[in-house]
Amino acid sequence: MTVLIVGGSGYLGAELARQGGAVGRDTAATFHTRPRETPGVSWHRLDLRDPGRLEEVLDETDPGAVINASSGDADWAVTAEGGMRLARAAARRGIRLVHVSTDAVFSGGRDAYDETCLPDPLTPYGAAKATAETAVRLLCPDAVVARTSLILGDGRSEHERLVHGLAAGTRRGVLFTDDVRCPVHVRDLASALWELTRSDRAGVFHLAGPQAVSRHELGTLIARRDGLDASRLAAGRRADTRLPGGLRIVLDGRASRRRLATRLRGVGEFLSP
Repeated sequence: MTVLIVGGSGYLGAELARQGGAVGRDTAATFHTRPRETPGVSWHRLDLRDPGRLEEVLDETDPGAVINASSGDADWAVTAEGGMRLARAAARRGIRLVHVSTDAVFSGGRDAYDETCLPDPLTPYGAAKATAETAVRLLCPDAVVARTSLILGDGRSEHERLVHGLAAGTRRGVLFTDDVRCPVHVRDLASALWELTRSDRAGVFHLAGPQAVSRHELGTLIARRDGLDASRLAAGRRADTRLPGGLRIVLDGRASRRRLATRLRGVGEFLSP
């Protein structure tokens, strides 16, 4: 069975493609600007705003399953309409769909959000993701909607690069002490998504780490792991800014973790020095 990774050139998509190619799975992936160089993976240019090209890529790859790991940020045409368009095509062709969503679909008004909680986004990005989620669940009842949080890796994520820039003085800014999320390692997340893709499970899954930390706590953990001076990381409060979005958004993924063989490590574990 061919698995098509939509958004394969992105941070998460590249790890999905790497894992698929590394174990010899029949893996195809899409890119918008340039493909990655991933052994065992075929690459196809795709813009989710182009319905004709989407149909061509599905014809070319004939996938049994699609993982939508695309990230159009707040671009409604990509994130919302593109996700809806992909869900409609998957339903019509009988393709299994695993749709990657985000904790940004929530406002932060609750202490924690489990898999039964309905979206209540505060930002255009969260609204676009929530719209795509709804389309997937209505059009593809056998699909998986996998919400996740901050995705980290071995020094290559945006969050890690930011901390390095702040510690080196090449970037300006502060890390918020009141902005709380549940970071997950990109390898753990990709492994869990592959597990779900190859299963018959359906519904909403929360694929985030079990440990909630603030952006500043996260930065300190990254600095300590990488031997940086954590005292150079300025702290601030997001509540004192005009930045939109929820502050404390904690994904309760206990039910999801009980259904998975893949272990999602907490940030204190995978960022241990």
